[in-house]
Amino acid sequence: MSVSIVKYFGSQLGKCGYCTGINCSKSNGMHAYRLDCQDYQNLIDRGWRRCGNYCYKQKNKETCCPCYTIKCDALAFKLTKSNKRILRRMNRFLRDGKRDPVEQAARAGNEDDVTASVDAPASEPQPQMPDKRPAVINVEQAVSLAKAQKSKAKPARAAQVPLTQSPSQGSTKSAAVISNKPCKKAKQMRLERRQAKLGDIAQQSSQKAFTQEKSLTDFLSATSETNKHHLKIVLVDSSDTQRTCADEVLALYRKYQVIIHNDNPARLTLASMQRFLIKSPLKNEKPDDGPEMGYGSFHQQYWLDEKLIAVGVIDILPGSVSSVYFFYDPDYSFLSLGTYGSLREIDFVQTIAATTPALKYYYMGFYIHSCPKMRYKGKLSASYLLCPETYVWILLTDVIRSKLDKNKYQRLNEDAAARDVNEFLLEHLDEVLLLLDATTCMQYKNYVQITGTDSDRVEIIEYSELVGKVCAHRMLYVNMA
Repeated sequence: MSVSIVKYFGSQLGKCGYCTGINCSKSNGMHAYRLDCQDYQNLIDRGWRRCGNYCYKQKNKETCCPCYTIKCDALAFKLTKSNKRILRRMNRFLRDGKRDPVEQAARAGNEDDVTASVDAPASEPQPQMPDKRPAVINVEQAVSLAKAQKSKAKPARAAQVPLTQSPSQGSTKSAAVISNKPCKKAKQMRLERRQAKLGDIAQQSSQKAFTQEKSLTDFLSATSETNKHHLKIVLVDSSDTQRTCADEVLALYRKYQVIIHNDNPARLTLASMQRFLIKSPLKNEKPDDGPEMGYGSFHQQYWLDEKLIAVGVIDILPGSVSSVYFFYDPDYSFLSLGTYGSLREIDFVQTIAATTPALKYYYMGFYIHSCPKMRYKGKLSASYLLCPETYVWILLTDVIRSKLDKNKYQRLNEDAAARDVNEFLLEHLDEVLLLLDATTCMQYKNYVQITGTDSDRVEIIEYSELVGKVCAHRMLYVNMA
């Protein structure tokens, strides 16, 4: 059993990475020392998201740019014309080594082309971290305490269709007698038969084209040993710092952040990259019914021949692959690597789902309708937005988009009677797990009885309501001075 350990920071106020406003981005945050992969799946299904070890949830009713968690059903995903153009462009480049001009590669003004004249960024900007520093704790000792505490707790409770005779059946002679239709000339009959035959051929070719439409896998597997370039995608556990922190990775990250996001080069250190993209509270888990690589945090490194051109940071969870961040070499922007990376990650989900059916969703982070440059995520077919009040998934349609055009905050779920099935109520407070120090772990009710104080009651209730009943009873809430 893996145990999650978190330190709640409460409300946070900072600069918005979308509208660039100062002190207008409002959220709740917490530091995760350790997260069970199922707990994190539950958290992102309630609107949480991680950046390194920092987890945050936007206050959508109050913040400047409401953020709606978005996911794509990878098994129901359909390629658009724009997707196919990007895949063909990459395949041509790998085959011939020819670069399409940006003017040809991007069709400006075409609403279906998510890349426009420059490839769309694949990830939202890094959130502003709180100034608070989490207390240093012995994680393994805390895990042992939690296991002992949980072991004491009580377990929870054809009809047949009649055939009609065809007009052609029976004798020709009798048919001629009862027919009132005038006889047609032989030439006219030949012409009609020819037109009918041509119609059948056209219909067959149309059906054949439909049944032979290329899938995402077909496009991605169209490789040959005779290609001028070869693209290899390598999956690396994020804890393998020898590869995730290699010089090539840091150089690529710095180049991307400076050119694409205009970051200060002096701040793009190895330590800052590790804090943002390498460190993860998720520990690799390999259950028998899970995927071959297990659950946890990984990097997908895109190697073009011997050159690293892109890195996708992902979390593989019990119900999804969650995209954390994607960065690439701006010199290869003509390949629309941001969108290409998303298509590759969808294909990755489809591959995993073949052996692990429960894992069929691709999480793209946040959909921010009020920020036009972030709307590209909603252009993937079979995409759903998370209702920020009932936490159910709503298919993203033009109707939803028009509602967001009118008001940037929407409940999304039209059922006024619907409620959060994982809602935390006051009656659940007694069973919230607290970590008091290096040797003490107990439920909230015991904490109040022993200490005679409930000064942290309001903050603990706020935290529990945000993470939901299930996580509030499973995760360890660090309550140290």
